[in-house]
Amino acid sequence: MHMVQNKSLHSGSLAKATGVSADTIRHYERIGVLPRAARTESGYRVYPASAVERVLVVQRALRIGFTLAELADVLKARDAGDAPCRRVYELASEKLEGIRTDIATLRRMEKYLKTVLADWQVRIRRAPPGQKSHLLYSLTEAVKRSGEITNKFRRKRKS
Repeated sequence: MHMVQNKSLHSGSLAKATGVSADTIRHYERIGVLPRAARTESGYRVYPASAVERVLVVQRALRIGFTLAELADVLKARDAGDAPCRRVYELASEKLEGIRTDIATLRRMEKYLKTVLADWQVRIRRAPPGQKSHLLYSLTEAVKRSGEITNKFRRKRKS
C-alpha cells in the first residue's frame, strides 16, 4: 500500500486496500458515500486512512441489501453530525421483510414448479418418441385453467 504523509492514500491505494476498483472509489465519492477527497497540487485525490474502514463498511452493507443511495443518505447525515442509527435500523428491518417475502415467494414457486414437472413427466411419457410435448406452451394452458392473469410469483415492491 502506497502511503503518503499523514497516513493518507491515493485512490488507487485505497482501492487496493479495500479490494474495489479505483473507479468504484471515485463513484463512491461522487455520490457521497465517501466524503470529498483532498487534492494534491497535481490534482490526485488523497483520502484519509479512515476511508479504508468506510469503504469496507459500505461493502458489508451492500451485501445485506442496502443500496448505494440509502448509504449515501445515511453517511452524509452521519458526516453532518447526525445520528442516523434509527434510520439504518428501519432500513435493515425493511431488508429482512423483503427477504421473508422472497422466501415465501420462492416456496410458492417451488410448489408450483413441482406440479409443473409432474405434469410434464406425464406429457413426456405419453408423447411418442420424437414427438413434441409442448411443455412450455402447457404453462399458458395451466394459467388459463386456473384463471390467473398476473404472475403470482412476482414480489410487489414498495413505491
